[in-house]
Amino acid sequence: MKVLFIGGTGNISTASSCLAVEKGIELWHINRGNSGNPIRGVNTLQCDVNNRQQLEDVLSEHHWDCVVNWIAFSPDDIKRDIALFSGKTKQYVFISSASCYQTPPESPVINEATPLSNPMWQYSRDKIACEQLLMDAYNQNHFPATIVRPSHTYSKVIPIAIGGWTEYTAIDRIKKGKPVVVHGDGTSLWVLTHADDFAIGFVGLLGKVESLGEAYNITSDEVLTWNQIYQRIGLALGIEPKLVHVTSDKICRYDSEYIGSLLGDKSSSVIFDNSKIKKLVPDFLCTTLFAEGIKTTLDWFEADPAHRIIVEETNTMMDKLIAAELA
Repeated sequence: MKVLFIGGTGNISTASSCLAVEKGIELWHINRGNSGNPIRGVNTLQCDVNNRQQLEDVLSEHHWDCVVNWIAFSPDDIKRDIALFSGKTKQYVFISSASCYQTPPESPVINEATPLSNPMWQYSRDKIACEQLLMDAYNQNHFPATIVRPSHTYSKVIPIAIGGWTEYTAIDRIKKGKPVVVHGDGTSLWVLTHADDFAIGFVGLLGKVESLGEAYNITSDEVLTWNQIYQRIGLALGIEPKLVHVTSDKICRYDSEYIGSLLGDKSSSVIFDNSKIKKLVPDFLCTTLFAEGIKTTLDWFEADPAHRIIVEETNTMMDKLIAAELA
C-alpha cells in the first residue's frame, strides 16, 4: 500500500509514521525538509505545501492508495486537497478534532453521532467546516474521505492546560515546590491518549474502504479527573504537586487566549465511545496508562535542556491567579 502523509513528524503523526513503516506500508512524507529527525524507511517529497505550483509539480506522477493530511486547518486547505487528489487516491484521511463536538456537551459520553458545534473556539469551527466540505465532496462526487477525531493525544508534549504542552513551566514549578494552577475544581473528567496507542487505531484504518464517508473517534478508554492527571505527574516526578484551583472563567478573563482551549474544550467532562473504530480495527487497544506514558514524556524533556522551555509570562500569570485565589 502506497500512502502519503502531508506532515508526518509531529506530536501525533510521528508514532503513526513509525508504525506504518513497521507494518510494511510504502510511506511517503511531503514537507519542507526541516525535520531534524527523519524517520527511517520513509520516502520524502520536499515541498512547501502552501505553494500550490510546487505541490502540483511534486505530485504530478504519483497515485496513492491513501493520502493523510495531518496539517489541514482551514476550508481552503481542504478545497486545495480535493482538487489535487480527486482521481489520484483511493482514500483521503482528514485529521479533525474531538473539540468539534458539541460544547458544552449535553452528555459527557461522546460518540460519532454527537452533534458538531463549538461556539467557543475558531480552531474547532474551522475543523467542522473542513469536515462538511469533505462530506459534501463524498456525497456529491464520491471523493473518498475518511475523518478521524483524536482528542488530547500526547508524546513529546506535556498534556495539561496551563504551563504545559511544549512548555516545561508547570513541571519546573512542581519540581521547585511552587503551586500550579489547575482549571476548575479538578474533578471534571478528561481523556489522554498516548500517540503510540493512537497509531494502532489510525494505521489500522488506512486502506479500509468501509471507512469512506465515515468519521471515527480514536482515543484511550482511560478516564481521569484533572486532579488525578496532576497527581500522576507528581508521582512520575516523585513530588506531591501543590494544586490551586481557579475557575476557567477567571483564567480566561486574565488571558482571553485560553477561551478556546478551556471553555471550548478542557473545562467540560468527556468520555469517548471508541466502539466504532474497534469494530473496524479489532487490534485497536490502548495499553499505555497515563501514569506510565507521562514518565516517557518527562524523560524526553529531561534528556535535553533545550526541551525544557520556561515561559516567564506563564509563571507571572500563575503567580497572580494564585495570589488572587488565596487572598
